[in-house]
Amino acid sequence: MTLQRSSLVSFAVAAALWGCSKDSTGPNPADPDITKVTFAASLGIDLSKMTKNSTGLYFRDLTVGTGPAVINGNQASIRYVGWLIDGTQFDANQAPATPFKFTVGSGQVIPGFDEGVRGMQPGGRRQLIIPPALGYGSRAQGPIPANSILVFQIDLVTVQ
Repeated sequence: MTLQRSSLVSFAVAAALWGCSKDSTGPNPADPDITKVTFAASLGIDLSKMTKNSTGLYFRDLTVGTGPAVINGNQASIRYVGWLIDGTQFDANQAPATPFKFTVGSGQVIPGFDEGVRGMQPGGRRQLIIPPALGYGSRAQGPIPANSILVFQIDLVTVQ
């Protein structure tokens, strides 16, 4: 099984597990404070240039695309790279592989990934920092340890 195919399965399985195990009381107070985390220099994280939303997701547009912005219900076609905070790459979908497609807001991916693509436009590139509560939480997922903060770079190819 290729890394790409494995990641597709991982996202779907993790989303299903997350939906079954999510505590309705909100984010886990044991989540690390992202402002106090040391990120690998190779990730190029600058929290002062990022926006933090109400759920704790950090994002920054590296390139703003053009055209219709992603909303819930759209099918997004993306390329991405995912890292742990120490700079270890755990997943990627890059050319020439077929872009990863999912329906935004449908729970097919982890919540932070779903939230992170909303508002992007085709041709855009965005950096995300996803806290554990919006990622895989207290469950390890393949090469991703439990309670991991995830860093993604996402390129939006198309939106339908």
